[in-house]
Amino acid sequence: MAEPLKNHFGPAVPRRIAAQITAVHPAFEVEGFLAVVLDGYEPLDLMARGRAIARALRRFLPTDYREAVGILLTSFTSWPERTAGDGPMASFFYLPHTQFVAEFGLDDLEMSLAAQYVLTQRFTAEFSIRPFLDRHLDATLARLAEWSRDPEPKVRRLVSEGTRPRLPWAPRVRALLADPRPALELLELLKDDPDPVVRRSVANHLNDIGKDHPELLAEVARRWSLGATPERRALLRHALRSAVKRGEAAALEITGFGGSAEVEVRLPRVSPEQVPRGGRVEFRCEIVSQGAGPQRVLVDFQVHYVKANGQAKPKVFKWTVLELAPGQSASLKKALSLEERTTRRHYRGRHKVELLLNGRVEPLGAFELG
Repeated sequence: MAEPLKNHFGPAVPRRIAAQITAVHPAFEVEGFLAVVLDGYEPLDLMARGRAIARALRRFLPTDYREAVGILLTSFTSWPERTAGDGPMASFFYLPHTQFVAEFGLDDLEMSLAAQYVLTQRFTAEFSIRPFLDRHLDATLARLAEWSRDPEPKVRRLVSEGTRPRLPWAPRVRALLADPRPALELLELLKDDPDPVVRRSVANHLNDIGKDHPELLAEVARRWSLGATPERRALLRHALRSAVKRGEAAALEITGFGGSAEVEVRLPRVSPEQVPRGGRVEFRCEIVSQGAGPQRVLVDFQVHYVKANGQAKPKVFKWTVLELAPGQSASLKKALSLEERTTRRHYRGRHKVELLLNGRVEPLGAFELG
């Protein structure tokens, strides 16, 4: 199992923050700050550790918010590095700074947006911008529209990522969850962004919208498909991935799998039928074209995972795309690991497995997890 993220965010983080602040604000009470932060720090998860640091900063920095934020920004903006330390978690050093702004800066929109503009270039303000969207929706959207033209890709990414309806680890922005059209106006400005990371964020945002507003996603995808560059077509494929997995007709049509798969499934097999927890299971089958002409077939599979309450819930996985001539066959094989993960736990019981052929469900077999 992967090491918890919080292990990369240990006591060295608040100590370094304190050292930076002391360099520009000698009156900062380092010992008192560290005593407050580290009391009960160990059992906290990553985000909670960030909040603990942010709340201690509020206690030990000047009570005037603008003065406090000014000290925070000055404490690190004089550094040439964009991150602190090494490794993939280095930029999370600035998580408490963003949480400070989100929790204590809602009454000072201008100062807080200015701070987040700086912070998102070192970490990301995708989490901390969301309370401002809740409290100051129109004004925050207007500023994000300006930032969509910023030369810095991390700022442009914030425009899309910060407004995502279902951003992981983040509270929902209720207004945009109910009506995503104001955020869609921002995505229109970014759909052909030169940076692939920004375009990826746009695709993920559209994918989020499709979970609650599938018709709107289909409408946007059809419109953006007209005269689309290869980069925009790739964006749309990623944006429609969940809709394709759900077998939605519009998404299948837009991605080129709208026709019914005229195929026969032969020799379906799931082995072994009894699988120990942490083991592997293998799927096999033969797909034979029954069509009169060439056809493209999107082959996915779904496992009906048994949950803690004994009920089963399907999870769709990508498999392959077949280009079949009339009468042509293809033999397929796929292995699935049943190792425990932080994102998925496995429970005893019978797990049904099905093929999805251009969205059409076909039985493949089942395995019993011991």
